[in-house]
Amino acid sequence: MTTPNSISSTQRGFLGWVERTGNALPDPVFLFVYLILIVMAVSVIASVLGVGETLSPQILSGMPDSQKARFGIGSDGIVSAQNLLSGDNLQRLLVDMPKTFTHFHPLGMVLTVMLGAGVAERSGLFGTAMRAAVGNAPIYLLTPLVAFIAMMGNLAADAAYVVLIPLAAIVFASAGRHPIAGIATAFAGVSGGFSANLVMGQLDALLLGITGEAASILVQDYPVNIAGNWYFIIAMLCIYVPVIWYVTDRIIEPRLGAYDASSSTASLDNGGVKREISEDERRGLRRAGVALLLVCGAWAALALGPGTPLINEAACPSAQLAAGDCSFQARMTPFYQSLIAGFFFLFVITAWVYGKAVGTVKDHRDVVAMMAEAMKDMGYYMVLAFAAAHFVALFNWSNLGLIFAIKGAAAIEASQLPLFAVLGMMVLFSALLNLFVGSASAKWAFLAPIVVPMLMLSGISPEMATAAYRVGDGATNIITPLMFYFPLVLAFANRWQGNFGLGSLTATMIPYSIWMLITGLIMTMAWAALGIPLGGGATVEFSM
Repeated sequence: MTTPNSISSTQRGFLGWVERTGNALPDPVFLFVYLILIVMAVSVIASVLGVGETLSPQILSGMPDSQKARFGIGSDGIVSAQNLLSGDNLQRLLVDMPKTFTHFHPLGMVLTVMLGAGVAERSGLFGTAMRAAVGNAPIYLLTPLVAFIAMMGNLAADAAYVVLIPLAAIVFASAGRHPIAGIATAFAGVSGGFSANLVMGQLDALLLGITGEAASILVQDYPVNIAGNWYFIIAMLCIYVPVIWYVTDRIIEPRLGAYDASSSTASLDNGGVKREISEDERRGLRRAGVALLLVCGAWAALALGPGTPLINEAACPSAQLAAGDCSFQARMTPFYQSLIAGFFFLFVITAWVYGKAVGTVKDHRDVVAMMAEAMKDMGYYMVLAFAAAHFVALFNWSNLGLIFAIKGAAAIEASQLPLFAVLGMMVLFSALLNLFVGSASAKWAFLAPIVVPMLMLSGISPEMATAAYRVGDGATNIITPLMFYFPLVLAFANRWQGNFGLGSLTATMIPYSIWMLITGLIMTMAWAALGIPLGGGATVEFSM
């Protein structure tokens, strides 16, 4: 039995309560298992009680017959709760189990991108590129450059945490600045700004894939694509860089004071992380840069050339386009959907070229081995995806998601809150939830089936709902001990300052969290109020 006196100092107070509560939650895989059991039980009760809702004539008229049949909606527009323990649904669950898993939309998208990203990481391309970008930074631009590279480093997934965060401490110390400030800057960029970037990556594939599954509750085969938040994440990067710059230089570093190295066990070499870029690595980066331009040029030619397979001109004929009867974005749908393949080829080709130059890739067998290693690292994700896929499927079969969405949309309409205020509440809710459930994909997988259709019925697009979720989820990543890499970052900091504990790291990161949450919230609400497109083919508002 744990007594109050047996609880360590880092386990006391609000943050200690957050840590203890979060640690008491089951593994995300079993969290979905328990949610499945709950959904089954609720579906039985709701079915017996005759729970249901009625779709508005406007929504009903815009819904295809196949979608009505999918949810058992008749001409009266009534949506009734379905018993998941009925013979038909149990048969569907057991017979379709392989199909439910393999047809889970995010699965193929994420694994395809990670096949390429795995080669780029294991060939050394990501690590060398980050060292080259940060290593020779001018002192006066050190903070914004580290923040920028940290957010761009999210493309490298684990490598950004393992390489960039300790490297930032060394670079700051070499420049005569506090190494903890370097760690805080990089951590804020990598984790707090994990959704901010100039290009799309595996996170876009993952979250927007889940969004597409949730949107299909209302619109079958909703055409969500990896570029659905592209403009938004670029804007996030442009806003977060100066925010992190301000917090580091004006709040955190003055608070840290002069660096005392007496308790440090770190060295400026740090096991070679700070070593100079070799001539082979420089040559590899140059060749990878050329390969990058060639791949981008090839994709641009496929999109812009005559008779291109990546532009669907039939979706918006030239005459209709000129008359303003359709949008150019309708033509671009195949191009946006091809970006998953584009990133795969980009990562593989540039990494292959780099690896040949530095010796990490000798032949095609090394590339295949790197892909296989990347898939090994995705083992846990595939287990999680199996559980999430069945939760999402069962939730859809029960009709509970659609019923909750209708009720929620009615409540939003009754509140008469403007759409930007609703999205602001979404940001704050996801920020709070992130303190207790660490996995971004797990949270979105059980939130999206309710939130996305509800906001769609309220006139907010699935892509806008996803963007709001990402802002809130990222802002509190850096202050919750439940974040997977939080202990690793604490270990990095402890090497430079021996008495730097959990509370010290949390207190250091809270200003970043507050400022990123406030600015992200303002940006989200302003974006929605102004109706700025979120990405390729993605708008703020939605209508059936």
